[in-house]
Amino acid sequence: MDIQALTTFIKTAELLHFGRASRACNLSPSALTRTIQRLEEELGQSLFLRDNRSVALTDAGRKLLTYARTSVQDWRTFQDSLTLGEEQVSGTLSIYASITAVYSLLPKLLESYRTAYPEVHLELRTGAAEQAIEQIMSGEIDLAVAALPDRKQAQLEFMPLVETPLVFIAPIGMELPVAGKNRQLDLSQVPLVVPQSGTARHRLDAWLRNNGTVPNIASEVSGNEALIAMVRLGTGVGVVPRLALERSPFREKVEMVRDTPQLDPYVVGLCSGKRNLKRPAVKAMWELAKGL
Repeated sequence: MDIQALTTFIKTAELLHFGRASRACNLSPSALTRTIQRLEEELGQSLFLRDNRSVALTDAGRKLLTYARTSVQDWRTFQDSLTLGEEQVSGTLSIYASITAVYSLLPKLLESYRTAYPEVHLELRTGAAEQAIEQIMSGEIDLAVAALPDRKQAQLEFMPLVETPLVFIAPIGMELPVAGKNRQLDLSQVPLVVPQSGTARHRLDAWLRNNGTVPNIASEVSGNEALIAMVRLGTGVGVVPRLALERSPFREKVEMVRDTPQLDPYVVGLCSGKRNLKRPAVKAMWELAKGL
């Protein structure tokens, strides 16, 4: 089982589309299919379930994906170790970040890294902020811009970059229910737009639980950018990092709500697996971020 075949399998498993995977791997569709068939022959197991409409991993495919990511990562670490002590840093570096992070936190860092290490091939992927830790844990990504998790995970390293408060936002002009002597926003009555997962959701859920409040959840979304868009449509009140609001194209279409529950601030930083940080290309980015 060679590394190139495992790399091809990983890309196919991530995309779950043989045509797109063949283009991403610079292979013909027939060559990619033969690679997958050879892996299946070696294992004696089918890796994908395919029909005319969809592609899905089998149980064996999911197990191989975990093994393949670890093996490819170990191979890259070994390759990088051969160049330790040499001046040039090369190889690949994959980074995952939300659109907000790409616009607000990464430009200077990426520009400085590209200037200092031009031989490193950078791969930048964007997606929902709450999925960043999962991307690191799965081995799919080398570095991610993520919110500091409430529970520290031993295999992760985290470098804080910025702290931003969590704020409640509402459609402009929406009538908001209040309760109590302080006439605070009543989260049991107002429709809520909430993240499906992640730090903001955990902190909101903790506040609701600690205060015995049963929420009226109108919508669950993936990503701060999508949450702001749903609030702008009038779906309900949401909670987002203020940094995401300030970078949103809809920032003038919604308003921050006063007199709301106070949630702990959102600490955003670089995150990586401890094993990843042994790779020179990853370590160089980490050290550069410290300096900036």
